[in-house]
Amino acid sequence: MTQSRLGRRRLLGTAGAALAAAATVPSIPSSASAIPSSASATGRRAGAVPATYRWLGTSGWRFDIGGETVLLDPYLSRFDTGLFRGAFDAATPLRVDAATVDRHVGSPRTILVTHTHWDHFADVPHIARRSGARVFGTLTAYHLGLSLGLPAAQLSPVKGGEVLDFGGYTVEVVASLHSRNGSYSMAFPGVRVTVPSPPATIADLPEGDTLAYQITVKGGPSVFLMGASDFAERELAGLHPDVAMIAVPSTDVTHAYVPRLLDALGRPATVVPVHWDNFETPLANPPSVTPDDRERLDAFRAAVRRASPRSRVLLPEYLTPYQLGLPA
Repeated sequence: MTQSRLGRRRLLGTAGAALAAAATVPSIPSSASAIPSSASATGRRAGAVPATYRWLGTSGWRFDIGGETVLLDPYLSRFDTGLFRGAFDAATPLRVDAATVDRHVGSPRTILVTHTHWDHFADVPHIARRSGARVFGTLTAYHLGLSLGLPAAQLSPVKGGEVLDFGGYTVEVVASLHSRNGSYSMAFPGVRVTVPSPPATIADLPEGDTLAYQITVKGGPSVFLMGASDFAERELAGLHPDVAMIAVPSTDVTHAYVPRLLDALGRPATVVPVHWDNFETPLANPPSVTPDDRERLDAFRAAVRRASPRSRVLLPEYLTPYQLGLPA
C-alpha cells in the first residue's frame, strides 16, 4: 500500500494522514437483540453458565458470565489526541472520564489487557482501583500498574500459554503481535522492565508486547479476542473458537492477514470485527467510522467471506447485550 493509502491510527501500527469527517456504518438490525446461535438447541449445553457480551468500542468488551464480569481492554474515556483529525499529538495528557467509565463497566472481577497503548490500557488502573479487579497482562502492564498505585496483589503478569480456571469459564492466554503501520513499524514500541515513573501522556504508554485471549464459557461458546491486527500462527494451534473478535487491519503489510488468521483459528462460525470505529468520538450508536476505515472494514468483511464462506460476519453496536451461541 502506498503512503497515501495507509489508513488510520498511523502511530498505532495502523498509519494514516489527515482523515475526513466521520461517517456511520450500518449495524446489526435493531430487531436483533442478540447475536443468535445457529440453532436455538445448540446455543447452550445442559448446565451451561449464562453469558452476555457487550462491545465497549475499540477492542473492548464486557462479558457477564454467570454472576461475574470480565473486561477486555476497557477504554471508554475516548479523549481527543488529534489522531482522527490528522493532528496527532503524542504529548496528549492521559485522563479518565470516570463518570462514563463507571457507568458501563459494572463491578468486574477480572480485567484482561492485550497491550498497553492508551486506547487499551488508559482506563484500566481507574477501574481496578475502584472495583478491586485483578488485572492480567504483560510484564509491562504489571509495572505500569504498580507505577499507578495498584497493589501487586491485583496484578498478574502472563506471557501466553497459561490456561486460567475461574469456575464458570476459563481464560487461555495467547502470545500475539501488534499491528504494523505502512512503514512496518508501530507507535510507541518498547517494554517496561522495571517500575517507571507514573505515565502522564499517551506516549508514556508503550505497546509493551501483545497478547490475545480465548474465553471458554462452561457449556457455552469459546470466544477468541484480539486487541491488534497481527498474530503468530503457531500460537493459535488448537484453539478453534466458536466466535472470533478480530481486529480490522488498517494496512496491508501483514501478508494474507484474513485467510491465514481464519485458517489458523479453524474458520470460526462467527466473526465479529473490532477496532474499526473512531474511538475519539462519544460512545453512541451507530458507531462512528471514518471513510478510510469504512473502506477497510468493507474489505475485511469481503475477505472473510472469501476465506471462510460459512462464517457469519456480524457488526456489533456499542453496549448492546449479545448472547453468542454454539454452532450447529
